[in-house]
Amino acid sequence: MIAPWLAPAWSTLAARLANGSLPHAILVGGPAGLGKRAFASALEAALLCERRGTDGHACGACRGCRLRIAGTHPDLYRVSYALNDKGEPRSEIVVDQIRGLGDALVKTSQFGGWRVATIDPAEALNANSSNALLKTLEEPPPSAVLVLVSDRPERLVATIRSRCQRVDARFPPRESALAWLAARGIGAADAAQALELAAGNPGQAAAYADPELRALATEVVKDLSGLASGAQSAADVAGRWVKDRPESRLELAAELARVGAWRNAGAGSGAGIEGLARLTRAADLYKLAAWWDRTNLVRAQLATPLRSDLLLFEVLNEFRELAA
Repeated sequence: MIAPWLAPAWSTLAARLANGSLPHAILVGGPAGLGKRAFASALEAALLCERRGTDGHACGACRGCRLRIAGTHPDLYRVSYALNDKGEPRSEIVVDQIRGLGDALVKTSQFGGWRVATIDPAEALNANSSNALLKTLEEPPPSAVLVLVSDRPERLVATIRSRCQRVDARFPPRESALAWLAARGIGAADAAQALELAAGNPGQAAAYADPELRALATEVVKDLSGLASGAQSAADVAGRWVKDRPESRLELAAELARVGAWRNAGAGSGAGIEGLARLTRAADLYKLAAWWDRTNLVRAQLATPLRSDLLLFEVLNEFRELAA
């Protein structure tokens, strides 16, 4: 399904597909949680369908649709993280992958229609693979469409961005986001709280509204409150967090602190999880912003060989000092 905030972009591309003026490269970019990958998947389906509807969507039943759904369509190529020699996923998309894709796209379509290639996440292209992709974009093969999906499109080299038709996923107005959450069965109060915690991102809000994550957020609020009051030590909290979803807890901690600071600045709506503002009322906003950056850096470091308990202790101790 196409998210309502991406519906205008879909209508534009569907019209261009119908009149034969579809661009050869499309960059679907924007923050995670805004429906970019569903959009890219719908575009793949539309291009490979043999009986598209008037709205541009695939029929879901023709030969092309059946093969795409089964993952065996010969004219569909998907590029993402490949495995290295040790059988582990790489951290970037390498040049051999893009060269192989370029070789495949110049071949004749086996079904006589479009050939479609999706690169996701496109920001994982390194310097060499970016240069290889640029060559394909400069001399695009006929009847081939490249779809780049990126949560961080600003990390793509400017020459690639400039050669793509942009589909920018942006946060919708609050009322539109709340309506979208309500359509997914999320109650008004829960949706408002989750949307505030997600900084207006409806996809992230839908995740935060999940009962399991709501319960986890309640635990994180309690722990942060304990740190701020001195009732709990950073070592004790870090010891518990490291045993159960530390990355998720740290993400929630950062967002809770952000919302608390936002309310302290006088911008809060009044709806949300109780007690957020008092967690950060004593903190200098510049220092809190630096802590927020530090927290997100530690989230990435949790996946490294560094000791997670020490990383958590340091960042939680910094919060205790800020909020005390």
